[in-house]
Amino acid sequence: MSPLGNLLRSSLGRKLIMALTGVVMVGFVVGHLVGNLQIFQSPDHLNGYAAFLHQLGPLLWVARIGLIVSVALHIWAATSLTLENKRARGNEPYAVKTWLRASLASRAVRWTGYIVLAFLIYHLAHFTLGVAGSDHFKSNLPTYTMQEDYRVAGFMVVKAGAVVADVHSMVILGFQSVAVSLFYIIAVGLLSFHLLHGIDSLFQTLGWRSTNWARVLRGVALAFCVIYFVGNLLIPGAVLTGAKGLRPGFSREAVKTTSVQR
Repeated sequence: MSPLGNLLRSSLGRKLIMALTGVVMVGFVVGHLVGNLQIFQSPDHLNGYAAFLHQLGPLLWVARIGLIVSVALHIWAATSLTLENKRARGNEPYAVKTWLRASLASRAVRWTGYIVLAFLIYHLAHFTLGVAGSDHFKSNLPTYTMQEDYRVAGFMVVKAGAVVADVHSMVILGFQSVAVSLFYIIAVGLLSFHLLHGIDSLFQTLGWRSTNWARVLRGVALAFCVIYFVGNLLIPGAVLTGAKGLRPGFSREAVKTTSVQR
């Protein structure tokens, strides 16, 4: 058996795979949130950010494929470990006591994971591919003329005057739907709940959690998840309350008359 085969077959190896892929996904959700929070700045920021990602071309698809592979491996490792534990436990009575001692997050981690996966598929279809939730964006996106340069780490990546897709307006229009916003808030809440157990387990797998540090690390995980949830909540919350609206001169009807082919 090859070293890779031994890694995939062993419980320790699959836990390590879950930990490493979990780090990748935590990095993604943090980056995704930081990028999305630019909606509270001028349209140049979020639109410039989206244009910059689009300019990455093949590199962006490499990142997407890497994320998809990480998600697939994470789900496979989690499912196989769960089934293995069930087979090993059987109907022994201690299983009930173990379940009662487990945290709510750990007991629900499988189901929150599957629900979050369904949400991610819908979210990508809605805001990235434009094939769900709004007829406005199925074939076209509104355009926006950059008013100022957009820079990343001090480097200019999108020049003022460039005509880019108006992702800023697309996001606001999307969250003006109460159903979409509520679905997003619930799904992000479940994702935060899932991350709470995942980060806690990551500390244990990496050998960082000890008797002395368990409470501290649990607090770190809880604080991270609360901040992540609130950060995501701000976006649909601001749109639904009217605190964040469409840019001056733009309307829903403008999507039908001013658009750029994907």
